Amino acid sequence: MYSFAQNDSVAVIDEPLYGHYLRVTGADHPGSADVIAAMNCDGNAVMRELLRRQAERPEPRLFIKHMAHHLVDLDLSFLRKTCNILLIRDPHDMLPSLSIQLPEPRLADTGLRRQWELFSKLVDAGQEPAILDSRELLMSPPDVLRQLCERIGVPFTPAMLSWEAGPRQEDGVWAPHWYHAVHRSTGFGPYRPKTEFPDRLRPLLDECRPWYDRLFEHAIRATSRGASK
Repeated sequence: MYSFAQNDSVAVIDEPLYGHYLRVTGADHPGSADVIAAMNCDGNAVMRELLRRQAERPEPRLFIKHMAHHLVDLDLSFLRKTCNILLIRDPHDMLPSLSIQLPEPRLADTGLRRQWELFSKLVDAGQEPAILDSRELLMSPPDVLRQLCERIGVPFTPAMLSWEAGPRQEDGVWAPHWYHAVHRSTGFGPYRPKTEFPDRLRPLLDECRPWYDRLFEHAIRATSRGASK
């Protein structure tokens, strides 16, 4: 989201369905009461309004950041009207980070199985959703972002490779709980695989691996693997 926010042809919105997800699931997330109080928690109404506003004013193009596991108890027909990108991360790298905020994460919290379900349904509906893998992206940000932008019909600009440190005005009220690393960042850092993995998360890693591997088969690949800056 921070990358696309640097593109003058794109406006961004941060997880507009988070309140809906917390309302319908009762998930115990950091700051959940503040999130619910700050948002419209009727997910179907949220998406109807966003698409209505975008139809009335198609420029700049709207980049809506969702979490796959937020897409529950919803009319998902709106996905047939949007250009869809799935961002994935190897669970070996992702799970230790996730467990900082969610000490007992489950497969549903990772979104990986949900992403595969969504991908399969969109393909069946005639779409070709782009899959962006975080490792491939960090191996060569300019290369992978150019490929992604070409796929979705958005002009790539070098400005997308960097941003100022600190929060953005579009950040949700949950940012203080989740965005510590991104607020310190000024761009795409080099890929650094996790060298240690908690034994307690290995059963979940085994659950995640097949879903990630299926998605990765369709991911955009870096054609050059220079160090990112």
